[in-house]
Amino acid sequence: MLIRFSWILLMLAFAAWGALPETERARRLYDSTEYRQSIVILQALPEKNAAAYELLGKGYYRIGDYKEATEAFEKAIAADPRNSVYHNWLGKAYGRRAETSSVFTAARYASRARKAFEQAVQLDPSNKEALNDLFEYYLQAPGFMGGGFDKAAAMATRIAALDPAEGHYVQARMAEKRKEFGKAEQHLRRAAELAPRQVGRVVDLARFLASQGRFDESEQAFRKAEKIEPDNPKLLFERASTYIRAGRNLDTARDLLGRYLESDLTPDDPPRGEAERLLKQVSGSS
Repeated sequence: MLIRFSWILLMLAFAAWGALPETERARRLYDSTEYRQSIVILQALPEKNAAAYELLGKGYYRIGDYKEATEAFEKAIAADPRNSVYHNWLGKAYGRRAETSSVFTAARYASRARKAFEQAVQLDPSNKEALNDLFEYYLQAPGFMGGGFDKAAAMATRIAALDPAEGHYVQARMAEKRKEFGKAEQHLRRAAELAPRQVGRVVDLARFLASQGRFDESEQAFRKAEKIEPDNPKLLFERASTYIRAGRNLDTARDLLGRYLESDLTPDDPPRGEAERLLKQVSGSS
């Protein structure tokens, strides 16, 4: 009897393990930006838990199917309603639906995005991504849609308490919004000082300087970032896109985009499709 019971337990363990590789394979495909393949695997699962729905929603989000993304995130939340991350992703998806929908539905989707972001922050006040997303919503949305500068400033204070460098970055965003470019520069430089090994902080400064027409200073900042991490995908992409916007160094931009597309990209990097679009643009202009 004991032998038979042990055999049953062993078979159950194998059954559980058999379900695991598919989900794990889908996650690995997602992490390597193979979103459509990840979606196919997840869709085929006979049963999905909250984490599977979250991953499915993120896959749809990455390929621009925001309707399917919101539906998947809603199912993830139904299975795990107190998960701050799920609510924040739902807000992202509704935000993109608002940006890409008609004037008749945009306000409704924007309202849902705001409520999801606010719920994410309420559930986990230390969720820095949710705080940043809610900050951006408040900064960009008009008052009748729940936005407002005072609300954004309150979020900036909370962000700074968790991450001083990021706090200066969001202060720079507010200064730019008010066209206080001197203050914006000060905050970006301070952010880079507080996080000297974070390439993104130096890249933010380089992009800002280029937007002000200060190309020599921008180039100095890019070179500084290059010394920190020369093959960083964000550096390659942002440097190339900055050159293209300014209509300068187009041969270098083409080379940078080529290197970017050969990199091992992750979902946190700019979309591969956007890099391909820029590469086509710069190739056509040469």
